[in-house]
Amino acid sequence: MSQSLLAEYFPILLFLGIAIAISAVAVGMSYLVADQKPDSEKVAAFECGFDPFTDSRSRFDVRFYLVAILFIIFDLEVAFLFPWAISLGDIGMFGFWSMVVFLGILTIGFIYEWRKGALEWE
Repeated sequence: MSQSLLAEYFPILLFLGIAIAISAVAVGMSYLVADQKPDSEKVAAFECGFDPFTDSRSRFDVRFYLVAILFIIFDLEVAFLFPWAISLGDIGMFGFWSMVVFLGILTIGFIYEWRKGALEWE
């Protein structure tokens, strides 16, 4: 039993070995070929060469987080549309009306956020 199990995993182990070898060769060659003398701008806090304006631990406006969360919510909810469209023929009318309810709730939430001014940047 263990021989057959080992034979099944051999291609995976071979693939991992080749991937590790190729990546090690690529990293090694970059150390040999590339110039390893970075200038002062390159090792600065930012690669653009500018010093940071303020402390990185300063407070951010909550609108940054609000926009990010709203984007993630609507992006993930809209991601359900593709599998629904693919399987629409199999799930029938129940699946269609379920998605209509889902999109209705999504639209109501979007209108609520719009009316509250969550999408406006002042």
